[in-house]
Amino acid sequence: MRALLVVNPQATSTTAAGREVLAHALASELKLDVLQTQYRGHAAEATAAAVRGGTELVIAHGGDGTVNEVVNGLLEARPPGEGPADAEAPLFAVVPGGSANVFARALGLPKDPLEATSAVLHALADRRTRTVGLGRADDRWFTFNAGLGWDAEVVASVERARARGHEASPTRYARTALRHYLRQLRNPRSLTIELPGEEPVSGLRLAMVCATDPWTYLGSRPVRTNPGCGETDGLALFALRSLGPATVLPLIREILRKQGDPNGPHILSRDELPLIRVSSDAPVALQVDGDYLGERSEVEFVAVPRALRVVV
Repeated sequence: MRALLVVNPQATSTTAAGREVLAHALASELKLDVLQTQYRGHAAEATAAAVRGGTELVIAHGGDGTVNEVVNGLLEARPPGEGPADAEAPLFAVVPGGSANVFARALGLPKDPLEATSAVLHALADRRTRTVGLGRADDRWFTFNAGLGWDAEVVASVERARARGHEASPTRYARTALRHYLRQLRNPRSLTIELPGEEPVSGLRLAMVCATDPWTYLGSRPVRTNPGCGETDGLALFALRSLGPATVLPLIREILRKQGDPNGPHILSRDELPLIRVSSDAPVALQVDGDYLGERSEVEFVAVPRALRVVV
């Protein structure tokens, strides 16, 4: 089988020695090419070119940003208008190498890269694959969630800190979230959400769209905004009408519980949605799979069931 291993050498938990070992293990079973990414967007470009050239399997080794880029490149290479992934669609696999590895965890893969490599090889030998649903934010695919507002501001700030050489640790995320929370209290965003068959809802302060449950930026600690999301077709929405302490403090405790199920008068939550449209009078920060994409005044989120064939 022709395969491409896409490696992000800057990923948090990868080392040169470890990358060499897992590449050697994969090459023993696959006709393997290896690409080390050099700039933002490189993984997507290389993946799309490889798939168009006949590559049958693409393996992402890095964090969730690398996974997202590879997925976008793989799906970009599909013919326009092609439906759900079928038995002939290119395969996708993950060897986690970042700090959060949300999608890899959702697939049930081990956190250790070598153990994950072994799991992928065993799955290939047994021909174990499954199709998973994804979301699309305008023209960008996402594997676990996207958000507008507070969470996206946090992602943008952590990205800037990483560019200065700081680690994207759970502690940094928590401190950054608190700092931006206080800013949001002083200058709250106002979002309008439109859902199929419902009247638009205005005056919302944060909107998150999820394709899987749970997700996290807090190490091994799961975050549960929409329990059960990903078990059925469609996207899940989690939005807040208020960012006041009386809403946020109990909410944080609830979403960090193992069986968390947040609800309340200031929470707008929906499941199994085919379409979500979010707009704002002023541009608002947007993140997709933990990757900051700039500010937008309107975003359309679309559910795409059975979009991707995954080795697992």
